[in-house]
Amino acid sequence: MPPDARRRRGRDPAFRKPTKPVGPFYDEGRARRLEEERGWQLVSDAGRGWRRVVPSPRPLEVVELESIRALLASGAIAVACGGGGIPVTRRDGHLRGIDAVIDKDGASAVLARQLDAERLLILTEVPAVYRRFGEPDQEELRELSVDAAESLIPQLPAGSMRPKVEACVDFVSSTGRDALITSAAELAHALDGRGGTWLAR
Repeated sequence: MPPDARRRRGRDPAFRKPTKPVGPFYDEGRARRLEEERGWQLVSDAGRGWRRVVPSPRPLEVVELESIRALLASGAIAVACGGGGIPVTRRDGHLRGIDAVIDKDGASAVLARQLDAERLLILTEVPAVYRRFGEPDQEELRELSVDAAESLIPQLPAGSMRPKVEACVDFVSSTGRDALITSAAELAHALDGRGGTWLAR
């Protein structure tokens, strides 16, 4: 972990305001008891019951990086950052699990940067990023600069396209290399420049 990682963790607003629902639904009485007994924070979830919420801090590093590098060097296909990975923090030289959810797109951007990847490619269900997605006047966005993407982020759904665009902005800003968001079905066209959303400086 970088020398300032512990200080950055303490400043991460995600720890002050948990937002990611995890686990089963509870009725309000059980939710209140769990808050008292375990110190959890629970919120009402769309009228379906109460659920625990945990932080979703910004990922700082992938601790299995050297193992992933060794697999890639051997010619293997490495599957990593599934579900964002298991969140840990380093204390006194030891890794300790923390109650949190790591965004898989953010973790993928960190891994791509640590591996010095030529490009970050994020596959999703739709062929590109859209402005006003789902509206009659939705607009497919084929190219985005970092500035344009940052302006667009507040307009994107928090749980779907927003973290993907945020991850691409992070990768492009820190490496100067391109990132692409598209669907598996459109990937070949997108790589030929005929589809998807490309992010560049």
